[in-house]
Amino acid sequence: MNVGIIGTGNMGRILIEAFVESVAVPPSKITITNRTKAKAENIKQNYPDIKVVSSSDEVVSISDVIFICVKPLQIYPLLKQLSPHLTKNKCIVSITSPVSVKQIESIIPCQVARVIPSITNRALSGISLLTYGQSCSLYYKEYLNTVFKQISEPVLIEDDVTRVASDIVSCGPAFFSYLLQRFVQAAVKETRITEEQATILASGMIIGMGKLLEKNIYTLPSLQAKVCVKGGVTGEGIKVLESELGDLFEHVFQSTHEKFFEDIEKVNEQFGIKK
Repeated sequence: MNVGIIGTGNMGRILIEAFVESVAVPPSKITITNRTKAKAENIKQNYPDIKVVSSSDEVVSISDVIFICVKPLQIYPLLKQLSPHLTKNKCIVSITSPVSVKQIESIIPCQVARVIPSITNRALSGISLLTYGQSCSLYYKEYLNTVFKQISEPVLIEDDVTRVASDIVSCGPAFFSYLLQRFVQAAVKETRITEEQATILASGMIIGMGKLLEKNIYTLPSLQAKVCVKGGVTGEGIKVLESELGDLFEHVFQSTHEKFFEDIEKVNEQFGIKK
């Protein structure tokens, strides 16, 4: 199977590196392009067998599965440009949440899927979110599921939970990275520990906690209960979290959804969909 990737920014690059390092896709089967070609050439330096071409049209002509790794408002004009070169035996895979598979199917004549990856896939772990269009054959469904199983745990989702699922899986690492940094900064500010020491300890803690959950040794509530001994130090910290967190996370989801619906409105204008 020949795999094409249009757009080698952060997520496009992560997919390429994960595919190659997991041996999910041989580098000789990957063709890439980017608006700034130097970014694509930079990737080829690490994986010489990857093909770098000058245009998206060339990627389509060589590839069976084409990943579209561009910004939401760039998808419509790109697909309109590619449409004459797309045939029913090819599959377009979008990685952006505001554009639905149904919208993509409305303007191109090939098979369609959407995969929302996560930065955690770079470590061949975490979740990837899959949605298949009505046009997507069993052949391509099985192929995409097999490929993403090698770099993640693929989870099928419907359109109505796309944003919240993406918030948890794709945005979540940034949210919790920020919280962990604040945790470290507070430790440094309030005690004599160095930032380097606190970072090592906090990183090790979060990795170990992930492994406990991965092995199903504890659930989130039971893990908290095991550590939070009645009348102990942890309990005092939990009291502070309970009193001061408030509706923080509710506000996070409200904010991401507000931006999501703004993006959807702009995308709908491109696709000629009225309110």
